[in-house]
Amino acid sequence: MNIPEQIDIFLDAKVYGVVGASTNRDKYGNKVLRCYLQNGYQAIPVNPKAQEIEGIPCVATVLDLPDGVSSISVITPPSVTEKVVEMAIQKGIRNIWMQPGAESTAAVTMCRDNNINVIADGSCLLVVLAYKEH
Repeated sequence: MNIPEQIDIFLDAKVYGVVGASTNRDKYGNKVLRCYLQNGYQAIPVNPKAQEIEGIPCVATVLDLPDGVSSISVITPPSVTEKVVEMAIQKGIRNIWMQPGAESTAAVTMCRDNNINVIADGSCLLVVLAYKEH
């Protein structure tokens, strides 16, 4: 499967988890959340320290996401991404998009070994969905 096909599968979800969502509007973890919202998608921020981001209630970890979430964007340091992937495997997440800078070889290998559609080639959701700063 090529990257555009993988992205199409990823974007076929009804609800997205944004792991590493930030309350700071200058951080990519906030921009990715707002990008989903700008494009009419439902997204749930994942942040263990925040109650809500952009008016949306947060969950603390991937394991706390509702069962219907099949795709997550990951905007975390690579060492955290590996823990996120372990939780995603437990949760049954089928699609993981590691934003540029979040990728780790171990995390990508874990995804592939567990038949997870993983996007970790430097593709950026903000570019694909034409994010605009407001």
